[in-house]
Amino acid sequence: MTTPVVFDCDGVLVDSEALAWDAWRAVLTRYGTAPSDADIDVLTGRTEADAYDHFARRVALPRPRPFSEELAIAISRRFAASLEAFEDVEDTLEALVDRDVPLAVASSSSRWRLALSLSSTGLDRYFQVVVAGDEVDAGKPEPDVFLEAARRLGFSPEDCVAVEDSAAGVTAAKRAGMFVVAVQRGGSADLAAADRVVPRLTPASVVLE
Repeated sequence: MTTPVVFDCDGVLVDSEALAWDAWRAVLTRYGTAPSDADIDVLTGRTEADAYDHFARRVALPRPRPFSEELAIAISRRFAASLEAFEDVEDTLEALVDRDVPLAVASSSSRWRLALSLSSTGLDRYFQVVVAGDEVDAGKPEPDVFLEAARRLGFSPEDCVAVEDSAAGVTAAKRAGMFVVAVQRGGSADLAAADRVVPRLTPASVVLE
């Protein structure tokens, strides 16, 4: 049986983290704060709602919906101008598709942001299933998004490989029961709980032989 592979998006497939945090910084500065390196370490891999709550405890922010709309404009502009897939992604996905490996995305991003990331980089064509953070009850580090991806693929989570780059994502995938491959792309995330840590994506790095 071919083992399905469930990818995180930001930081795994697309080089979006710096762009997204630049957008957060631009919006939060209007309200008297900005994300520190410590904030980014804590919040990477978590949902927009988690990040909003984190900063709303520090300063007065608009209500969630208008803040989210403001943030969406800032992120969309940056993604439209600069978002790219990592250079190892397309060759890896092409090889997996050629092997008939079922592929999914399980992301903490909201549906609109995830759709923008995949469509603007042309990666959407590779995936049978895409699950966003606002489609499940609880975001990473809870396992909901990975469990839903496995359900939609029609496989048991224990029969899937998850590919992550954040501590929250690794925890979520492990809680779902998946074999976890962590891609260390130069960040400071603690990925020690992953079953396998790799410096880049290759077909061999995400396939269980």
